[in-house]
Amino acid sequence: MFIKALRIGLGQLILFIDFITRPRKLRRSAEAQARVEEETASLALYQFHACPFCVKTRRTLHRLDLPIQLRDAKNDEAHRAALLAGGGKIKVPCLRIDENGESRWLYESNDIIRYLESRFAQA
Repeated sequence: MFIKALRIGLGQLILFIDFITRPRKLRRSAEAQARVEEETASLALYQFHACPFCVKTRRTLHRLDLPIQLRDAKNDEAHRAALLAGGGKIKVPCLRIDENGESRWLYESNDIIRYLESRFAQA
């Protein structure tokens, strides 16, 4: 009971710190942002709301101004089942990348951040 309360409290603290230290969004021209929005339509981030690694990944989404769909794999059974079926394990964060009619599942926050920065930081 104590451990669960501590975990919940730490999760809320992480969310609060994220809120007050949120980075500024990358500024792009309207045309460049429209291209980014079109490209991100094929991406989805499976995550838990208070997971520190998910918070780290969402901060990158915010900083790069990427409107990627967030899917709650903790509280939404359909998203949890899709993560397990497609990615093979319930582990977050996980970025689903749909390209050329196929889905690729990218785990590990640092790998996801590297992928997003290499694809969108210069867009």
